[in-house]
Amino acid sequence: MAGPGWASRQLIEAAQAGDLDSLTAVVHGAHPHVRRFAEHLCATSQDAEDAAQEALIVLYRRIGTLRATAALTSWMFRIVRNECLRRARTWRREIPAEAVDRPAPVGSAEEQALDRLDAERVAAAIRALPETQRRVLILRDVLGHPGGAVAESLGLSTAAMKSQLHRARTALRRNLRDSGTGAGRG
Repeated sequence: MAGPGWASRQLIEAAQAGDLDSLTAVVHGAHPHVRRFAEHLCATSQDAEDAAQEALIVLYRRIGTLRATAALTSWMFRIVRNECLRRARTWRREIPAEAVDRPAPVGSAEEQALDRLDAERVAAAIRALPETQRRVLILRDVLGHPGGAVAESLGLSTAAMKSQLHRARTALRRNLRDSGTGAGRG
């Protein structure tokens, strides 16, 4: 069974055995893939770079504990995903408790399945946005950060941030309407 596209099975096995040159090659080969994945999940490029670096550090320290060389890719991406989620939760904790909506009561299994399907469509529509629009939308509308903080964290003027947010919302509405998700089921 072959390893991920950036490293052969033999290279991964040599890295697991402690060969420093092989380990270096695996880490360097993984970086662009891990970084690109983090860019899609994290709200800011700094968070994406930090999450990618954290994943590479874990890879470097713990590759010897990996049981199957074929699992390297999913292991790395799971580390990145968890790190991006951890960073989002950290930002989320900074929002006052009274500003966070209370969860809705749990519905039937059918309603839950439909909600999951809608969430997947929304996530796909957000992923389809251009990078700046996606980040502005996530920081402002998903994580609830103030506009000024979003603009500053992304290196935009407040006017540019508002423009990108408007474009993102418009594109998202259009995409959801075209995919049949629109205003919801009810």
